[in-house]
Parts: sequence; structure tokens; C-alpha cells
Amino acid sequence: MTLLATGVDLCDMRRIARTMERFGDRFLERVFTPYERSKAERRTGDARIGTYAKRWAAKEACAKALGTGFAHGVTQSQIGVENLSSGQPVLVLTGAAALRLAQLVPAGYEPELMLSMTDEPPYAFAQVFISARAG
Repeated sequence: MTLLATGVDLCDMRRIARTMERFGDRFLERVFTPYERSKAERRTGDARIGTYAKRWAAKEACAKALGTGFAHGVTQSQIGVENLSSGQPVLVLTGAAALRLAQLVPAGYEPELMLSMTDEPPYAFAQVFISARAG
């Protein structure tokens, strides 16, 4: 396996909460996938905010690892965080984010995205590794 890129992000949960209060569903629908919103909305209070904030940090970390940030057509909603049945978070890329990932991976290799997230109020943190393994 070959490490191609890494990205990290630290997010202040209070900033996410203020943005949600100010822009409501417009913000949530622009940034988060239906899966992410469904997961967060099953929670209340700090757990709800933490779920959104960790995913915000994961999107930022992934965009950094892709080398684009949120430019060149890459948007927050194209970077989704889902969970395996074990609970492990995984990244699901679509659109320009998926295209950029494909550009990073050498011919004959398959991409592998690794994500770790945590929160300790008032902060949420995410780290992303992009690797390639021979296909």
C-alpha cells in the first residue's frame, strides 16, 4: 500500500451550532448528505451538534487530502461520511471529489480512504489518509 495524501481538520462545535441556528435547513441540505442528516437528526443536544461537527471536519480533512480544498468543483456535499455495520466511519465521494480521487491514484491501483473522527466538546477532529493498493 502506498500513502498518497493526508488531511486533518479541527472544528469548533460552537461555530457549527451558530451556523445551524442562523441558516437552518438551508445550511444542512447544502453541506450534508441525506445519510448524514438522518444520522445526526436521530440525536439530540450536544450529540447532534457533535455528529454534524465531526462530519464537517471529515469533509474539510478530505478536501485537504484531495489537494483541492473546496475548489475545482469539489463541494462539501460530494464528500459523505457513512458508517459500516461495525460503526466504522467511511468516506463516500461523488462528483468532482470522486474524479479528483481517481486522478491521485496511479494506474493499476485502487484507492483506499481511511477516516478517523473524534470530538471533545467544544471541538471535533478528523483525519483522512488516502492510499493506493495494487489492483
